[in-house]
Amino acid sequence: MASQRKTPNLDTLSTINEDGSKFNIHPADVSGSFTIRRRLTAWFLILIYAALPWIQINGHPAVFIDLEQQRFHLFGLTLLTQDFWVFFFLVSGLAFSLFVLASLVGRVWCGWFCPYTVFLEHLYRRIERLVDGDAPKRKKLDAAPRTPSKILKRTIKWGLYVLASFILAHIFLAYFISIPKVWSNMTSAPTENITQFLFILSFTAIFTFCFGWFREQFCIILCPYGRFQSALTDDQTVTVFYDHKRGEPRGKIRKGEEEKHGDCIDCKRCVNVCPTGIDIRNGLQLECVACSACIDACNDIMRKVKRPTGLIRYDSSAGINTGKRKILRPRILMYAIFTLLGMGALSATFISKAKPFYAGLVRMQGTTYSATPEGVRNTFVIHLTNKRNREVSYTIELEDKDTLKLQADERQLKVAPLAEGSLTVSVLSPFDDYDGAKDINFAVTADDNSSLDLPARFLGPSPRLYKEQQ
Repeated sequence: MASQRKTPNLDTLSTINEDGSKFNIHPADVSGSFTIRRRLTAWFLILIYAALPWIQINGHPAVFIDLEQQRFHLFGLTLLTQDFWVFFFLVSGLAFSLFVLASLVGRVWCGWFCPYTVFLEHLYRRIERLVDGDAPKRKKLDAAPRTPSKILKRTIKWGLYVLASFILAHIFLAYFISIPKVWSNMTSAPTENITQFLFILSFTAIFTFCFGWFREQFCIILCPYGRFQSALTDDQTVTVFYDHKRGEPRGKIRKGEEEKHGDCIDCKRCVNVCPTGIDIRNGLQLECVACSACIDACNDIMRKVKRPTGLIRYDSSAGINTGKRKILRPRILMYAIFTLLGMGALSATFISKAKPFYAGLVRMQGTTYSATPEGVRNTFVIHLTNKRNREVSYTIELEDKDTLKLQADERQLKVAPLAEGSLTVSVLSPFDDYDGAKDINFAVTADDNSSLDLPARFLGPSPRLYKEQQ
């Protein structure tokens, strides 16, 4: 038996019954300009999510986290594990960007752009409406006894949930192993790719649970961004507000009593369409994701009763109370400065340090140096990793050519696309020029003139003892 919904208030969560059980919210359908824009935005984001693994740039998917090769391909740019420091600046810059967004327009990210909301509202709830009907029919079905008709509808609905989750899980896996490998896994036995098979099963179950049952509880209980809202917003933050000055005292439309009431006719349409079950007329609340469904619903009612729209609108608390809004304020400037610092540091360090290849140097194992009548010799191994999608030729040079000689069978090394190679080189300090240990530097230059310096330490015996022994 379905539980009775309590009146939304500021003291308890609307999605939790008094006994602690979950209350199933069935938001009513709504239409309007904001709804159309939000749906177009959502389907555009879903299209991007599904298309990115298919789009090839420089021979790889546009976004590809290659765990097997430990490489990250981002819109034609290839990063190795040595380059992952850039993600610190990237994540910090994006985090402060969200801080700026939250300070300006509240939880608009949650209601319009968050992947969780996009999939829940525009995919899974669409499936529910298709199978169970509109909000009154869904509520009636919840309260109905377990009949064959109800069991059939539940089976169809949850079957479609599992199918949608199964598809989303495969697309998600494609970001890590690519579309061709996903198809290969699908056409082979599960035991041949047990890790990927368990990945699909796990994420299909997670998606089905979250989007099919847990739903808005994730946004209210688990998502940390909603908790940040109280610290990031102020009276000037623009979000969804009810104009209490214009709407109160609310009341039904009755002839001769128009002057006694405000514009709100207490139809509760805004409550019925809310995906988190709140009453926006109670003021700004943690559960509100600024999706604007209540705005379209209220505007539709206002048109029908021939009253001005905008009773519920995007505005700030100060705008509602005083009619004045202030966009630029100290917290916005502070967050914007931190965002610019993060992105600026990312750009500067990436440009200065992120190269199209990686070079490393180690001393030859088993020997520190060798001293002969010819001179003192050190042997090094230079490792190169080519980040490009073509074969690249690298040239190794020694900067101190006056007193040191670079000895190698080949000073050039060709490395295949996205492959690794190594070259052994010897550095000789002739007997007459040897003056002890010193710092040296190798210059590695690619055929496109990009270069890296490899500092090293040339080791040897005491010059006096060495020459006495020789």
